[in-house]
Amino acid sequence: MSIKVIITGTGSYVPEGGVKNSSFLNEQFYDSNGNLISTPPEEILRKFDEITEIHERRYVSKDLVASNIAYYGAKKAIVSSNTDPETIDYIIVANNFGDVKFDNRKSTMVPSLASKVKNQLGIKNPKTIAFDITFGCPGWLQGMIIAEALIKAGNAKKVLVIGAETLSRISDPHDRDSLIYADGAGATILEALETTENVGILSHAVRSDAEYAEMLRMEKSYNPNYKDNTLFLKMDGNKLFQYAMDFVPSLVKECIDSAGLTLNQIAQFLFHQANAKMDFGFLGRTAEQYGYTINDIPAELRPQKKNYGTIGKVIATYGIRDIPANIMPMTIHNLGNSSVATIPTLLDMLLNNKLPNHSVKSGDNIVFASVGAGMNINAMVYRMP
Repeated sequence: MSIKVIITGTGSYVPEGGVKNSSFLNEQFYDSNGNLISTPPEEILRKFDEITEIHERRYVSKDLVASNIAYYGAKKAIVSSNTDPETIDYIIVANNFGDVKFDNRKSTMVPSLASKVKNQLGIKNPKTIAFDITFGCPGWLQGMIIAEALIKAGNAKKVLVIGAETLSRISDPHDRDSLIYADGAGATILEALETTENVGILSHAVRSDAEYAEMLRMEKSYNPNYKDNTLFLKMDGNKLFQYAMDFVPSLVKECIDSAGLTLNQIAQFLFHQANAKMDFGFLGRTAEQYGYTINDIPAELRPQKKNYGTIGKVIATYGIRDIPANIMPMTIHNLGNSSVATIPTLLDMLLNNKLPNHSVKSGDNIVFASVGAGMNINAMVYRMP
């Protein structure tokens, strides 16, 4: 018998009402040098949709902040796991900007979101320890890794891990890159299970490349005439994309190998939802790590040049060499990129049969992977009990 760490409950909060791409037709977009982009908004949005496959995203209502939606997701996870909140040993909330008010875009990091969630849940137990982590988009997954360590060390039996973010509050309306950002929250309950079966979290892998940290930063609006000196999230999209393509697939393979598995034993890949081209690229290049090449694609489907997005789509659709079809569920089309909330929301939807053509059963292996903050990547393999 040994202690395994399993997921016993999930929950998420998806804001109501989608903000479609057409909502931005009247916006003026500027480049990083403060020059008005002459390309018509219609063309900008068409190209954006083509690359990211984001058609709409979700923004929270004006009265809510990140700690509120974190609580909503947490409450659902607690109910689904039939957990007494007073028995939770740790509450870990992954976020990057704290509570950001709608009216002034000011961020409040203290007290921690975890403390606010604990209070909203009405937990009185002083031994329920609450803290936040800031790790970029991979924050929720890093929270899961920390929770596993706490449980394996015997310091906890039950941990609530939440990812919550309101990126709409720190998005520059005059920056094309901001079109990917969205709001949301997702939560999981992790528990210790004494068993002889090899289930739950099987492996994880993490890397941080500090030399790439400048790819994400806070700066003033690209519009030189913007009304104030509010700081917005900025990224070097092309550099971040290349960094992710170079390092995520190898870390995913490292994680799968560490679990003693191979690619065709993975039932689902739950990748961070940043843009569709990147996720298809992750899948394509991960397949290449295991020796799958463009030559495995039927001639009539083969792209004219080596396009990882196309390879990924073909692998996902046609199940080349026993790779399962429908292996990579996507929510980015109508939910956008909600940072730390994307993967736990994806997981909650998967386990509650809200993703058509995607499901998992006992014994199935799931790979989680995320990249963000310009420098952090992590991955995890989980086997369904």
